[in-house]
Amino acid sequence: MCIKNKFKLQFALLLTIVSFVSYGQSNLFKVTLDAGHGDHDFGAVYSGRVEKNINLAIVLKVGRLLEQNPKIDVIYTRKTDVFIDLIERANIANRADANIFVSVHCNANKNTAADGTETYVMGMSKVASNLEAAKKENSVITLEKDYKQKYEGFDPNSPETMIGMTLMQEEYLENSISLASKIEDGFAALGKKIRHGGVKQAPFMVLHKAYMPRVLIETGFISNPDEGNDLNSEEGQNEIARAIANAIISYKNEYYGNGTIDNDVERPSQKIIETPIKDTSSPVKPKPNLDVSATKKATKNIETSGVVYKVQLSASTKKIALTPSNFKGLKDISVVSENKFYKYMYGQTPNYSEAKKQLEEAKSKGYDSAYLIAFKNGTKISVQEALTNN
Repeated sequence: MCIKNKFKLQFALLLTIVSFVSYGQSNLFKVTLDAGHGDHDFGAVYSGRVEKNINLAIVLKVGRLLEQNPKIDVIYTRKTDVFIDLIERANIANRADANIFVSVHCNANKNTAADGTETYVMGMSKVASNLEAAKKENSVITLEKDYKQKYEGFDPNSPETMIGMTLMQEEYLENSISLASKIEDGFAALGKKIRHGGVKQAPFMVLHKAYMPRVLIETGFISNPDEGNDLNSEEGQNEIARAIANAIISYKNEYYGNGTIDNDVERPSQKIIETPIKDTSSPVKPKPNLDVSATKKATKNIETSGVVYKVQLSASTKKIALTPSNFKGLKDISVVSENKFYKYMYGQTPNYSEAKKQLEEAKSKGYDSAYLIAFKNGTKISVQEALTNN
């Protein structure tokens, strides 16, 4: 074989190897892990327990567990004690085209008896405690240079001033709630206390800027002596890391399957095999002897033409009578059946503004994880598509 042909063969072989490696990397499930705070931003500090250090230790442990799975690619916003702007943390995930974004924090309260875990999804909650949590985490931006210009005049002491996030939060809300629920279920299995339902909504800036399903985890109260010491221990961190990693793997398998991901296919907004969405409000007990005809009638109650919005309240494998007493007094309840699961919805309107009012009403009744969905000609579509069609 002449030298020229030998060179061509070697070059072709190199291209094949590079293409194979690139294809393998592009088809991985990408997880961006964010350790809250860092460097001069210590986070909460109580009796020698420093939040920034605990967050990083947990994130690195989660990352090591996930990296054992060859089908998962882990991206870190920080792996050392450095300060990263909130918007840059989200941008790291955006540039990586991550499938999910997970931000890890510790909670704190002047009441040192406060304890329990919480996992937040993006949303405009009016619950005072949720807004207080958001204000605490959002205050980090004041440590950034030119933060007022960078964050378009956003006031960290007033999370309600966050502009333009409504559509973004709705696009990934269902997936975010699913991931958050899995994380809180994992904590509960460890015997950790789940604080007031676990899954909550609040306007966190770091979540607002990430364009994918995303959650912010408060792993416990660093201000609580017992819980804080557990968070600061190797054993406690390992337990929390395992719960988070297992939840992420479960989410990946449920939405994307056990294999690698074909990035030419649009990311699923629904599970491969559906399971109930966790309703963080009080459980609803179904009445016996349900009139099945009522369910069938309601299932057909989706408008057959035009765009309509509804509020999804919850999902369950059980049939529940569509009476106001079973839905905290809410009337105009409908249900659709998908893969042996029942999705319960409130209201029906072609007007987006009216739909948002119905959403607020549902949340005021205790359905904190409710969100808007849309249908066109009886087929479910994204809220963004619905607004485009209106």
